[in-house]
Amino acid sequence: MKREETTKNRHFLADKRWFMPITIAGFIAGTILISSFIKTADYSILCSLAKTRSITVEEYSASPVQLQAIIHYATSSIVPQQNFKEISVTFDVLKKRSPCNFLVFGLGYDSLMWTSLNPNGNTIFLEEDPKWVQSVLKDAPILHARAVKYHTELKEADDLLIHYRSEPSCYPSKAYLRGNEKCRLALTGFPDEFYDTEWDLIMIDAPRGYFPEAPGRMAAIFSAAVMARNRKGPGVTHVFLHDVNRRVEKVFAEEFLCRKYLVNSEGRLWHFEIPPASNTSSDDSAGYC
Repeated sequence: MKREETTKNRHFLADKRWFMPITIAGFIAGTILISSFIKTADYSILCSLAKTRSITVEEYSASPVQLQAIIHYATSSIVPQQNFKEISVTFDVLKKRSPCNFLVFGLGYDSLMWTSLNPNGNTIFLEEDPKWVQSVLKDAPILHARAVKYHTELKEADDLLIHYRSEPSCYPSKAYLRGNEKCRLALTGFPDEFYDTEWDLIMIDAPRGYFPEAPGRMAAIFSAAVMARNRKGPGVTHVFLHDVNRRVEKVFAEEFLCRKYLVNSEGRLWHFEIPPASNTSSDDSAGYC
């Protein structure tokens, strides 16, 4: 290969590495502009009707985390776990629902992005590795991340399905999370805000699930379904599950998140809109779906 061709190929690969971070920075900048436009329009309408609201210039400004995120992704070649199209699925929902309560299983290179795309909202990350939490928070202390402990292993996945079908505390009509030691799929021992908050969006991109002794995402998927079904507020719970190309993620999604609630799929990401159980018929014999 000629030297000119080699150089050209290197430039092309470098450009590809930089495409994703720059695109994410554009996402965040777009969120700021959209948010400002909506607030400005709202202010204008209200002012024409009555002088009942006082809005300061600061409300139109980017938040510190958004500015930090723009700088971070504009100057970094590190690529997030999800690709552009997968990220866009969640971004489209955040544009409509933010500010909201956003729960993310996992802490990674995309965490600063998710926080910045939910300005003035409550975005929390749950991570299995305490050392990784410390490392990430050292560079991005503005993130709200918690180290948590899982009590399952990927190799137990099939046994856990059998267990749930015979354990009443796992049944749709009786399932709960905090202190539910009988149901092995219920996430217990987590921070209080995990249980006390009604989550509008739940992203499942962790824990690890690619070797037998890894925690797997069985309990995270089950618990997301329980929280969505127990929702008291209006609307549905949006659940995003990544890595559905893997057997366990796919099987547990179809068992607990339900194909009938699958509204979008892109690459390795599935997006579910799960209604509260109060809006559906409850029949334990039919399972969660």
